[in-house]
Amino acid sequence: MIFDNDSSAILLLEDGTYFEGISFGAVGTICGEVVFNTGMTGYQEVITDPSYYGQLITFTYPEIGNTGVNSEDSESSHPSVKGVIARQVSEMSSNWRHEISFDKWLKDENVVGIRGIDTRALVRHLRESGSLNGIISSDSNASIAQLFALLQKSPSMSGLNLVNKVTTKSSFKVNSSCPVSFDKRIKNIQTIPYNVVAIDFGIKKSILDRLVAHGCEVTVLPADAEISDVLALSPEGVFLSNGPGDPSTVNTGINLVKNLIEYKKLPLFGICLGHQILGLALGGKTFKLPYGHRGLNHPCGLNGKVEITSQNHGFALNSESLNSEKIKITRFNLNDQTVAAISVIDKPFFGVQYHPEASPGPHDADHHFNHFVTLIEERRRIVD
Repeated sequence: MIFDNDSSAILLLEDGTYFEGISFGAVGTICGEVVFNTGMTGYQEVITDPSYYGQLITFTYPEIGNTGVNSEDSESSHPSVKGVIARQVSEMSSNWRHEISFDKWLKDENVVGIRGIDTRALVRHLRESGSLNGIISSDSNASIAQLFALLQKSPSMSGLNLVNKVTTKSSFKVNSSCPVSFDKRIKNIQTIPYNVVAIDFGIKKSILDRLVAHGCEVTVLPADAEISDVLALSPEGVFLSNGPGDPSTVNTGINLVKNLIEYKKLPLFGICLGHQILGLALGGKTFKLPYGHRGLNHPCGLNGKVEITSQNHGFALNSESLNSEKIKITRFNLNDQTVAAISVIDKPFFGVQYHPEASPGPHDADHHFNHFVTLIEERRRIVD
């Protein structure tokens, strides 16, 4: 097939399925894992979430772009995705907070987009076939065969360590939060901040905002930090962040958490990839989900207690690999019964697979931040 004009674009999947559409955003040819997000809002937060690094994100909501883009809602300084797939893209930015149009932002950030395709058909295909690598091309007159040959060189997400692509290069401190982080959910903030070290596997800005809003002063360290780097800062707790790729490949992070577990003295809190790394450090195993959990309305709970959660992950902990004498599964994803949260029995270590920072998403799970600082407060009383 040859493209007819400059506005044409094609999405080709590794199983040979392809969709013809219209180019938007940057013009180019890019490969990556094709995934989908079912949220009705929050496209800017999704696109800048480092956990999506290198992926081609499909939005199931039929129109995006109508609120434009602003400087406050990004989760990192630049988009993390390689490509955006949409049914319809609004040319008008109607939100009063917008600073630049969605299309112009993607052009400036060199993110390739394709619109005008049947995203319902694409998502049904991914749900039946599982996540697939794909290629979006809008600048080539290459044939399907030529694009397919290029696509075959794209690596699988399984076995791929992407943390080094998104982690900070040097440490930095965060002790001020964006205005929206302060709300009535937070009570009894201590006048002396909780000294927390966060390991950056691809941390979201909104997670730092929530930690600070709950009374923490956070020092962020690179993913290759060693326990000596952590202990040199005399932390009262350690946070393990979200991030992209296959968790089983993040050997430096797993080894660090093993050492922190052996140290036994610091509360540990992991979100998403950080939760998986905690599970791996405790002797568990992870596996790749057929098409992942990415959206804003995933029910998680146990024993009749449910919270609606925001999620973005393609891997999960294997429940059978977790030592039940040491580890308690505190929540399951109620859609497929995968592990959604764990805690270590009689130890201040816990992790959640979902995103309690709710950016975007519901606020049901914000209490996990309060639980973390409560563990720190309990340790502080013992130490004092």
